[in-house]
Amino acid sequence: MTSWTWEYDEWVPADEQLRESLCTLGNGYFATRGAFPECDADDIHYPGTYAAGVFNRLTSHVSGRDVENEDMVNLPNWLPLRVRRVDGENSTWFTPGTARVVEHSQTLRLDAGVLERRTRYEDPDGRLLLVRQTRLVSMENPHLAALRTELTAENWEGEVEVEAALDGTVTNSGVARYRDLDGRHLTALRTGAGNSGDVAWLTCSTTNSDIEIALAARYALPPGTQVEHADTEGRSVRRFRLELRSGHSQVVDKIVALYTGHDRAIADPRDAAVEHARTAPAFDQLVADQRAAWRDLWRRAELDVPNKAGLILRLHLFQVLQTLSPHTAELDAGVPARGLHGEAYRGHIFWDELFVLRYLNLHFPEVSRALLTYRHRRLEHAVAAAEAIGLAGAMYPWQSGSDGREETQQLHLNPRSGRWLEDHSHLQRHVGSAIAYNVIKYYEASGDAHFHHTKGAEMLLQIARFWVRSATWDPELSRYRILGVMGPDEYHEAYPGAERPGLDDNAYTNITATWVITRALELLRNLPAPRRAELALHTGFDAEEEEHWEEVSRNLHIPFHSGVISQFDGYGELQELDWDGYRAKYGDIRRLDRILEAEGDTVDRYQASKQADVLMLGYLFSPSELAELFARLGYTFDDALWGRTVEYYLRRTSHGSTLSGLVHGWVLARVRRTDAWTFVLEALRGDIADLQGGTTGEGIHLGAMAGTLDLVQSGLTGLETRPGGLALDPVPLPELSHYRFSLRYQGHWGVHIQASPGTLDIAVPASDRFPITITLPQDSFELAPGESRRVLLDD
Repeated sequence: MTSWTWEYDEWVPADEQLRESLCTLGNGYFATRGAFPECDADDIHYPGTYAAGVFNRLTSHVSGRDVENEDMVNLPNWLPLRVRRVDGENSTWFTPGTARVVEHSQTLRLDAGVLERRTRYEDPDGRLLLVRQTRLVSMENPHLAALRTELTAENWEGEVEVEAALDGTVTNSGVARYRDLDGRHLTALRTGAGNSGDVAWLTCSTTNSDIEIALAARYALPPGTQVEHADTEGRSVRRFRLELRSGHSQVVDKIVALYTGHDRAIADPRDAAVEHARTAPAFDQLVADQRAAWRDLWRRAELDVPNKAGLILRLHLFQVLQTLSPHTAELDAGVPARGLHGEAYRGHIFWDELFVLRYLNLHFPEVSRALLTYRHRRLEHAVAAAEAIGLAGAMYPWQSGSDGREETQQLHLNPRSGRWLEDHSHLQRHVGSAIAYNVIKYYEASGDAHFHHTKGAEMLLQIARFWVRSATWDPELSRYRILGVMGPDEYHEAYPGAERPGLDDNAYTNITATWVITRALELLRNLPAPRRAELALHTGFDAEEEEHWEEVSRNLHIPFHSGVISQFDGYGELQELDWDGYRAKYGDIRRLDRILEAEGDTVDRYQASKQADVLMLGYLFSPSELAELFARLGYTFDDALWGRTVEYYLRRTSHGSTLSGLVHGWVLARVRRTDAWTFVLEALRGDIADLQGGTTGEGIHLGAMAGTLDLVQSGLTGLETRPGGLALDPVPLPELSHYRFSLRYQGHWGVHIQASPGTLDIAVPASDRFPITITLPQDSFELAPGESRRVLLDD
């Protein structure tokens, strides 16, 4: 590997789906997994193409119940292209299932956004065929993709038949535990050719959301090649024969356009796809355009870290930009937790934007704004959801999809026991606080006052109102309480033996609720009077409600036990788990909940967490911010309390989520623990090593990938965006002591920060913008545009 390539140099069928996820190519509009074009979906391969925001709803009969789920749809497969030797009845397809893979290598070129593949096949008669392919999904033009195939016969001569297709017979079947559910999302499949006959097309619609999808393909073939139209039901097929001579290559280019009924400024998806495929540039020009487009992205998202860690971070950034690019700013799309890389979580949008927007705000604020606008469009649904349970404000769903309704599954399968279980994770109301946090942080980074005073203010106010209305006064405690929720942990859904799900006073939920209410009050008091009057008229907010908000924000209950912050009220009364015994028995216990359920037990009984919950507070807020929040509530927060709390939960967390290593690494680095690198390394390796045991093949973990980028950008530097300036408080992490990056802050393009042991260099690019105030623990100074400074750091 090089610093700009991600490579595989052997054929390992068991790893193929993992590689397909990591070798996905996309552009923020659609993405295609890195599967072999000659292979259909099976236990080894899973070709999948997904477009942002294209969902469909189906009802399945599972465990005696009708269950409705909405899925991000696997679109028709544009890749298919396979080759066979023409030899009467002995013709053989050169595919892994019918020929031997003698040699295989695959290279993902991160700088250029192309995937290169080289495979040498040997058929049963000993004939060798070398297949070389280059693939792209255009970042320059979001509707285009292309595949070049070079065929070389190495020890024989003869005729081969090439079959190329657009395949609409695909289903959603990429996640084994979902296969009892209906996955047939496409209907009304039709095929045909453009008026001139040089473009083949396929159209279909989703079964319930009725979104039309159209693909069109143009083939560039050797001169004189005769093409046979051989469409079958649901597949647009073209066959042609090529004469191969030993040592000489024949080249086939396939250029594809994809449109959906969600696209703007088109009259008909099919006509748009056909015209675009017909007029698209030739393959070489598409590659040149691709390189230029990615060069611009890398300039805006500069992140340079040496050695293997730097390559992994660059791979993570590549995957983030393929899912959420500037093209995403034109779409009604959220942050899919598993990217556009697979079907895990059904393509739903959770709270992962909390980890993603922190990075995007400082590089692609227009994308952050679009992702927040996705949430604003669903504000009305969130308000209706709160009203439906007798509350007010906005109750955003834990899982979102095409619209604002709750998409969290009602049942989930434990693969270890084979049982379908009730799913109560919709009680994770803290997703609203994540949205509010992103509203505030976007404004601090971008200075976008218009959004902040309009859509941002509306979301922030309604989320704060929901928390206030959710708070119940407890006269015995003389405190407000938030009852019946789940925290980020996810292992604990209910108290042991309880008839109803939900937990009381989750510390993370209550602290973030306090922060949201406080920041909403600040915004309301600082709004221009005319805008505040508009909000009051639109929402009914008045002085009496403002007074109550102030009271709740100062009196929410935070539970403690044994000198630490309790994850939720009663956590300290749960049983201790025999961690050593379970590790000895099972080895990997990341999914401890599944292990215990298969044993007839439940993790609800134990002091055991899937991922960081209380410690998430240290990811979102600096120690000084946490001290202010606790003081507002009448509690004392200091380094000793936080140190005990970190140590306590560190011993009781199984890290069953890729986000857990990230948060623990961040928190431990900030408290200068020598074991921080262990967790940072787990966060870096989470997907490339598939540490969660087969999950990466179902789609990458986008939040964890983006979080590792922000770990360097904000975690190690202590970077905070403030009005008029940046605060920095670097911490040493010997394994990541050299790094540099640039960021975009309130109209300053390319603020440069470079760290080395003992020094920090900061440079502000020349412009007509205001000077930036730089605040460090030991100093504060201004840098005008065009100025730079080196800061000496204490060890």
